[in-house]
Amino acid sequence: MRIRTDDEVYRVDGVWLGPPKATFPWRARYVAWGIGIPMFLVVLGVERQLGFGFGFFSTAWAFVIAIALTRLITAKISHERPLAAVFNMWLRELTTPRERKSGTGGAVSAGKVRVSTERPLPKHKRGQRGPANFNHPRRETTARARRRRSTAPVGR
Repeated sequence: MRIRTDDEVYRVDGVWLGPPKATFPWRARYVAWGIGIPMFLVVLGVERQLGFGFGFFSTAWAFVIAIALTRLITAKISHERPLAAVFNMWLRELTTPRERKSGTGGAVSAGKVRVSTERPLPKHKRGQRGPANFNHPRRETTARARRRRSTAPVGR
């Protein structure tokens, strides 16, 4: 038994060939018309902002540029990847964080290293001050010494 897919439905492009009995010599999807006409108006507006006058050749070049941009855009879109998805992908590609190629900062120097004339005390002696708290030779204060004199029975 063969299972038919719905691919044939999507292979048919929505194409407007023009008025009856006077069709255009080219095929253009509805999406291309929807993109191409606003693209033509945008290109005309950009030409005016750049200082080009409104004439035959400037309008013809705007038409050619709009067709080229429309073909570029419609080559990337299909029924599986609509225009909104392509636009969102393009926008995210432009705004995504990039890896920095150059490092921040400069050469390392010891100019900001603080130097003390006294040697720092160990943690267990930091609160003690003066000769009254001087450790007697028999007095064991390290953690290992305290564990050795522990009287708790050890079971094995």
